[in-house]
Amino acid sequence: MARILIVDDEESIRYTFENFLAEEGHEIDTASDFDMAIEKMSRNDYDLIFADIILGGKTGIDLLQEVKQHKKRPAVVMVTGYPNIETASDAVRLGAFDYIPKPVRHDALIHIATLALQHKTLQDKAEQYRSNLEAIFRSVKDAIITVDKDLNVLEINEAAKKICGLGRDSIGKPFAYQRPDCRIKCLDVLQKTISGHMGFEISRAECVHNGHLRKIVTLNTSPLLDSHNLFSGAVIVIRDETQINNLERDLKQRRQHLNIIGKNEHMQKIYSLIEDLSDIQTTVLITGESGTGKELVADAIHYSGDRRDRPIIKVNCSALTESLLESELFGHVKGAFTGADKNKVGRFQKADTGTIFLDEIGDITPRMQLKLLRVLQERVFEPVGDSTPIKVDVRVIAATNQDLAEKVRKGEFRDDLYYRLNVVEIHVPPLRDRKDDIPLLTDHFLNRFNSKFNKDIKAISDGVLKIFLAYDWPGNIRELEHAMEHAFVLCKSTIIAQEHLPGNFSNYISDQTVHSKSTEVDPHTVRNALIQSGGNKAKAARLLGINVRTIFRKIEKYNINVE
Repeated sequence: MARILIVDDEESIRYTFENFLAEEGHEIDTASDFDMAIEKMSRNDYDLIFADIILGGKTGIDLLQEVKQHKKRPAVVMVTGYPNIETASDAVRLGAFDYIPKPVRHDALIHIATLALQHKTLQDKAEQYRSNLEAIFRSVKDAIITVDKDLNVLEINEAAKKICGLGRDSIGKPFAYQRPDCRIKCLDVLQKTISGHMGFEISRAECVHNGHLRKIVTLNTSPLLDSHNLFSGAVIVIRDETQINNLERDLKQRRQHLNIIGKNEHMQKIYSLIEDLSDIQTTVLITGESGTGKELVADAIHYSGDRRDRPIIKVNCSALTESLLESELFGHVKGAFTGADKNKVGRFQKADTGTIFLDEIGDITPRMQLKLLRVLQERVFEPVGDSTPIKVDVRVIAATNQDLAEKVRKGEFRDDLYYRLNVVEIHVPPLRDRKDDIPLLTDHFLNRFNSKFNKDIKAISDGVLKIFLAYDWPGNIRELEHAMEHAFVLCKSTIIAQEHLPGNFSNYISDQTVHSKSTEVDPHTVRNALIQSGGNKAKAARLLGINVRTIFRKIEKYNINVE
């Protein structure tokens, strides 16, 4: 059932139309003039309007214009006593569904009403479809731009404004002139799609326009096909991946902060503390066992701060006698002692405006502790053999593998110096407490030693990784580095196996695994070798240094598929 409005100044016409259409089950309203029709249209939504083309001082054309303003756009059929007059065809041209001449026969009225309502139903469905598409178009966060075969912009969504700086005023204009300053060259990939009738993708490309707006975007283009499956243009979808790219970059940085490798929670806290210390000049004490990477932490503090462009001077305090250490730190003048045949600039003076790193600070003598205390308090010292004070602007970072608090309790280390050094302490955990970082560290050493030895070793075997995770690493990361270097020297294949490890790992290697390479190659490594060899199992076996039968067994056992 439809709701129909009949507008005619002849009562007999209104009566006839109302009776004929009501018999078909429709709900009918009538209006005798233009104003009454407007009033009823303001209160009701109609599916169909029959309107006389002559309405006193107004016309059906005027009513048609009003209908266009309504949200629910009813179908309009004009009724005229003069079917040949020009206004009837004008009405159709301006949006009327059709016109019907007077006098109106019953079957003709019902026929045209049925056609008009069918048209209205199709029109409503098309409008709903269009509205849904528009809603989808608006809600998509990617920029979507469609062009015709001549690269004129057909449609563009709101996201294109944010990503590309293009608005809806670009519609109808050549795409080539919209962003002449854009470095990503979207035009190039669209032209390839137009000429080749095929889609293209550019992943993670840098997009710069207006000279400064840098984004990382992924482009996808596809050909546009009309309802007859004929090529009509192209669509480009531009996804802004700047935030994802930045997050990935930050995550990578958080796993490798200025050459410090690690994702362990202890390391994450160290990264955060390094960032907090970057632009404040407080003294830092780095503690931890030998081989944990205390020097790398000192480097990270220096190079992440505002002194990064100034020198960082390093001194191993345990490697020098007291007299040599004093001369190294503070310098000396010619003749200060036997062999001092010329003036020497000390490390503190060389580090002026930069950073000095005092490694193994726990080994210095009480006399050197006192001298160092003065430098920390006043940033002033005298070279050996000279009484002229030298003032320096130096950030002090110290490190030790000893328990300085215990040494203070034993009277072996000055408490006032200890508190001066230990303004902020960073404790670097031993490797046994951050074994989840071992895969990252082994990857790092793989890359380093491949470059050093000009090899192409792909990975460590699963058996080697298990040993590394079980081992206690008394020598920490330095010991892991030496173990990897030893393995590189011995390894002649692309996988480091257990027999390539140093002798101190022998207690962790069972007789069974020493002689069975098939158990040492994990499924992930096999799959990578198959991908690298293009699925050639014999070549993959050669890459891994194992028998081809082992490859087949691994494929069957772990259902490895590289297609």
